[in-house]
Amino acid sequence: MAVEKLVQAESVVQPARRRRWATFRRAPIIPLAIITLIVLTAIFANVLTPYSATDISLSERLRPPFWEKGGSLAHPLGTDPMGRDLLTRMIYGARVSLMVGCLGLLVGGGVGAALGMIAGYAGGRVDAFLMRVVDTTLAFPIILFAILLVVILGGSLFTVVIAIALVLWARYARVIRGEVLSLRERDFIAQARIARCSSRRIIMVHIFPNILNTLVVLLSLQVGWVIIVEASLSFLGAGVPPPTPTWGSMIAEGRDYIASAWWISFFPGLAILVTVLAFNFFGDWLRDALDPTMRQL
Repeated sequence: MAVEKLVQAESVVQPARRRRWATFRRAPIIPLAIITLIVLTAIFANVLTPYSATDISLSERLRPPFWEKGGSLAHPLGTDPMGRDLLTRMIYGARVSLMVGCLGLLVGGGVGAALGMIAGYAGGRVDAFLMRVVDTTLAFPIILFAILLVVILGGSLFTVVIAIALVLWARYARVIRGEVLSLRERDFIAQARIARCSSRRIIMVHIFPNILNTLVVLLSLQVGWVIIVEASLSFLGAGVPPPTPTWGSMIAEGRDYIASAWWISFFPGLAILVTVLAFNFFGDWLRDALDPTMRQL
């Protein structure tokens, strides 16, 4: 009997292991490689380029990429109107974009997840009040809200992070609240109540681990959105103030030179496109990998 049970258990475990291996074997290699490259580039920006991202050199201004006439391998992607190396500014801009994205997601996602769990578990007036706040927040244009914050607090990295977090939390709160509404009706929650567990313990020990997969997927899917928002704010002058390089501000600097120096706006725009697509593909795969109902056997 013991041998038969062992064989049955092994027959259940082996297919599960094969499914997990098949899921991770289908990981998007190219998006993961792009994300890894961007992260490493942002971390080791000081080592990868000999130039400063802010020092002006008017004698080198508007140099084209190396493959065009007048270009040089000293500045592979050319220079901007101030003579600054474009590749260097893109590398440092990646650091700013990832920093804003990570901080905005951590703050907004953490607050949103916490309020979503409270609203879903408490229900009643607490739920109704928090959801009306969520509706109001989602209805407010983020660009207008960020510009208002810049006027009040002044342009800075901190202001952009706060603006993104104050809008982003509502998205997380709504999704997490829906997950908790279904979880609180499960038998294990009823058993925890019978055992006289406190509400805080039920939320942290029994509910939070069950919404963690959803939270991770939301974080991965929102990275691209945060990068686009930061770039949009910088383009409008409501983001990180110059001379700190950001992809959005670099595009704005090149809009007056589209006909004569196309590379100033083109390469930062291409960096935003590739980065956002990579994170979106990775988020889609992560959702399928962590959600058993989405897996293809």
